[in-house]
Amino acid sequence: MTRAILFVCLGNICRSPTAEAVFRHHASLAGLDVTVDSAGTGGWHAGEPPHPPMIAAAKARGYDLAPLRARQLVETDFTRFDDVLVMDHRNLADAMALRRNAGGQGAKPQLFLTHAPDCGLTDLPDPCYTGDFDQTLDLVEAASRGLVAAIRGW
Repeated sequence: MTRAILFVCLGNICRSPTAEAVFRHHASLAGLDVTVDSAGTGGWHAGEPPHPPMIAAAKARGYDLAPLRARQLVETDFTRFDDVLVMDHRNLADAMALRRNAGGQGAKPQLFLTHAPDCGLTDLPDPCYTGDFDQTLDLVEAASRGLVAAIRGW
């Protein structure tokens, strides 16, 4: 059975497309049958590629973000995906509100970094504000490895 996973951040140009590409890579290496996508709680960047510095940082580690395009989270995502993993508490609140508007059915949003408990953070810092694209990759890689392990255990 294919597991469908959606990663969500604010604008879908840094953290969530990075999580999509990095997790897809790790899931493929682990032989997992998954469908992976990403979205933003806001639609400001819909149709745009990820942020160029994020693309460059990811490329330096072997991940290709260039083909990805931003889209906004929609109500039907909660029933289309088994897991909706958000990058921070603001995204969590926004996604939970949208899910309530959709009748409260489907996947309940959860924080992505719960899959990297040793990192000491619950919110994945936004590199659009911090400028630290390598930290984003470090945390996304750790959480992706943890998510792969969790899926294997299910």
